[in-house]
Amino acid sequence: MKIIVRLIAVSLFIVFFDFALKNTDEVVLRMFWHAQAKVPLILLLLGFLVLGMVLGVLAMTATVLRYRRELQRARRDSVESTATAEVAAAAKSSAPDALIEQVGL
Repeated sequence: MKIIVRLIAVSLFIVFFDFALKNTDEVVLRMFWHAQAKVPLILLLLGFLVLGMVLGVLAMTATVLRYRRELQRARRDSVESTATAEVAAAAKSSAPDALIEQVGL
């Protein structure tokens, strides 16, 4: 299985590397206020890919942090409920002793 994954990874690398070599023509990126930049097309595509990935990670950060807080709260509540159940079980087991003491036996 590892060999198949590596073969797929190598073949994808070769395809994308060939794509990069075929797209080295310079393009003009026109921005606001008449600013422009001449860059190779592949660098422009790579830059926008990285920018999109960064924006995607930043967009997910709030959701991931919220889920982590909820998970920590659920774990804490689980530990507290387990401790409460153990105390209740201990109280039930000592109840007969208290009853015997009340009766005076």
